[in-house]
Amino acid sequence: MFAYVGCRTTEHRNARGKGINVYDVNGHDWKLIQTFPILDNPSYFCLDRNKNYLYTVHGDLNDVSAFKIKEDGTIEHLNTVRAEGKNPVYVVPSINNKFVFVASLQGGAVATLPIQEDGSLGDAIYVAHIAGLTPEGVSHAHQCELDQTGNWLLVPTQGRHIGYERVYVFKVNNDTGELVEHFHIDARTYAEPRTLAVSKDNKRVYLMNEKGNSVTYYRFDDQAGTLEPRQIIPSIPETYTGQGQASAVLISPNQKFLYGTNRIHESVVSYRINEETGFLTTLGYDSVLGLTPRFFMFSPDGEDLIIANEDFDTIRIFKADPVTGALTFSGTTIETGSPTTIVFK
Repeated sequence: MFAYVGCRTTEHRNARGKGINVYDVNGHDWKLIQTFPILDNPSYFCLDRNKNYLYTVHGDLNDVSAFKIKEDGTIEHLNTVRAEGKNPVYVVPSINNKFVFVASLQGGAVATLPIQEDGSLGDAIYVAHIAGLTPEGVSHAHQCELDQTGNWLLVPTQGRHIGYERVYVFKVNNDTGELVEHFHIDARTYAEPRTLAVSKDNKRVYLMNEKGNSVTYYRFDDQAGTLEPRQIIPSIPETYTGQGQASAVLISPNQKFLYGTNRIHESVVSYRINEETGFLTTLGYDSVLGLTPRFFMFSPDGEDLIIANEDFDTIRIFKADPVTGALTFSGTTIETGSPTTIVFK
């Protein structure tokens, strides 16, 4: 198995990353086999649906790069194209593997880029601009996540005083790549929606609110393409009175637990998901043993929670109990500069 780790690289981001790191992974043994220098800030990845190609956005720029994954796990650069929006932050392949969708934060846009026959990316064929409060403003798209059918693209946006704090739902044309704004729902003022996770049954969406330091639970109707809010629950302890910036959110592979990362508080919050209702109950908080947990994910076998601590230059591996949801540090740390994203093949 191979792991691909992206990072921040620029002085502006106070970063120490050198490029895309490729690891040969055997259990908790990670052996570095390649560091590929590329344009600044290869900061979020996805693989195509067949896991033959890797795609990265370049944070703070306006670019997306494509790589071929070779038999030995190393990568070969194919091409780089414009994201059609400043500071692309998220990329995801379409359900039929014909396109990738890219969300741009300061660009306030979601773009469709075609995947060519050789895995490279073509120029954007469709761009959905998300309006702001004024003609000059934008709503800052922080993610573009598909539902389980691949027919709907869910886009949380941050207002940042010039745009709307919402979750947008776009209808996806999987033949042409066109995105049509279909529905939106407002968040609480100053909540600043950031990332969301969709349940396997496609009925539940959990949204992490960055400045609200909270999770909003929505019921999702995948026939109508609509969201109905049901619950808002804090992501940091009620006795914590400092600052916080909630970051990422994940549903456990068995769908019994929800986890969220908190920057500044430097923690992972764990919730139990009510199987019948989808409501959340807080289980507790664990230190990430580092600084700025911008990204986390489950290992491919679902046993480990892997946390990238951007400002501590480490990846920490925690064991996740499938019965209780409890997290226990495994003792494994991978040292790597300013990590912000990980994918496995």
